[in-house]
Amino acid sequence: MLKKLSILAAASLVAWSCSLVKEDRTSCPFTAPVNVHLSGFSYIQDTLPGTRATAVSEYNGVKVLTLAFYDSDGTEVFKSTQDRQTAQSFGTFSTSLPIGSYTMVALGYVLYDDDELTLTSPTQAEYTDGYVRETFAATQAVNVTSTTALNLSATLSRIVTCLQVISTDGRAAGVSKVRMTFAAGGKRFSPESGLATVNTGSVSVVGVSASAGSPSTSTGFVFLSSDEQTMDVTIETLDADGNTVFSQTVTDVPFKRNRRTKLSGALYSASTSAGSFQLNTTWEEEYTGNF
Repeated sequence: MLKKLSILAAASLVAWSCSLVKEDRTSCPFTAPVNVHLSGFSYIQDTLPGTRATAVSEYNGVKVLTLAFYDSDGTEVFKSTQDRQTAQSFGTFSTSLPIGSYTMVALGYVLYDDDELTLTSPTQAEYTDGYVRETFAATQAVNVTSTTALNLSATLSRIVTCLQVISTDGRAAGVSKVRMTFAAGGKRFSPESGLATVNTGSVSVVGVSASAGSPSTSTGFVFLSSDEQTMDVTIETLDADGNTVFSQTVTDVPFKRNRRTKLSGALYSASTSAGSFQLNTTWEEEYTGNF
C-alpha cells in the first residue's frame, strides 16, 4: 500500500511540476491529445436576408487556416497552417499539449500573390507582405488538467471591414488596377480583440477584371482600431505601369467591423480634378448567420 501511495504521490508531483515550470513542459510525460475542429464562420451579410449555413470547407472566402496555442507566459507551444488545396481534412487539427493553461488562436483568411500573414501572439498578427484580406478569427482559453483527450471546436468571426468601390462608368482600356488608400486603421491586428493595433492606415491594390467599357467593382479590406471608425479614403485608378490615371479622396467615410461600405462614382470618364463620389451612408439591416 505504501509503495502504491508513493507512486501516486510521485505522479502528482510530476504533473504539478509540469504545470508550474515552463522548462519542464517540453519533456513532461503527462500530455493530453487535443483535437480541434474549426466548424464554421460567424458572419453578417448586408445584401442577402435570412440565415445561411454551410461547412467551413465550402466557404471560398477562406483558403488558409492557422491554429496556434500559447502558454500562460505567451510562449508559442504549437502552430500549424492548412491550405485548402493541400489539406486532407481542412479545418481539423490534432496535437498534444502538456498539462497547463493555454490560449488557442484560430485564423481563417486568403492569400494572393505575395501576401503573407504572420501570427506571433494572441494579441499580435499582421499582414507583413501584400494587402489585408478577408479575415476571420477566434480565441479561447484551454485548460489541460489531465491526460484525457480534449475535443475542441471554434466558430470564427469576420474581423475586418470591407470597402467596395463601384464605377458608374465603363472601364477605360488603359486602366488595369484600382488602389484604395485608407487613412486610418491598419494591417496589424489583435486576434483576441479583432481590432487593429495601429492606426496609421493601409493600402489595398486590386486588379480590374471588368472588360473595357463595362462598370467595375473593386474590393478592399482594413482592420479598424474601434468597432466603428470614420476615415478618409483615396481612390485611384492605375495603368499597367502603376501610374495614376485618376485620383479622388472621399472624406469622412464611415466603416464598421464585419460590414461593407460602398462608394460609387465615375472612375474612368472623369478627369483627375473633376471626379466625385457619392457615399451610401445607410447601413443595411444586419443579417446574422453561422456556417
